[in-house]
Amino acid sequence: MTQENSVKMEEAAYMLRAISNCTRLQVIAALSDKDELSVSQLQEALSCEQSLLSHHLTDMRAKGVLNCRREGKNCYYSLKNKQIIQILNCINSCNCN
Repeated sequence: MTQENSVKMEEAAYMLRAISNCTRLQVIAALSDKDELSVSQLQEALSCEQSLLSHHLTDMRAKGVLNCRREGKNCYYSLKNKQIIQILNCINSCNCN
């Protein structure tokens, strides 16, 4: 394996660890159809407690998965790199039981 491939594999592993949670995958799925959503919109879409959702959103932002834009009291989240949607597409196309 070349050094370049090794670096790519490390980056992929980091990203997979960053999203390896059901709630985080649901956040990505919700944002895959929209440019951005507020925390309250995500909370409504996911039926998730606000404190748990905020924890995941903060961590995903810190790990480079999400962007955050503040407008007044509201925070709006978007996917930093839309290519991450391909991971969801792979999961959905895999008939893993």
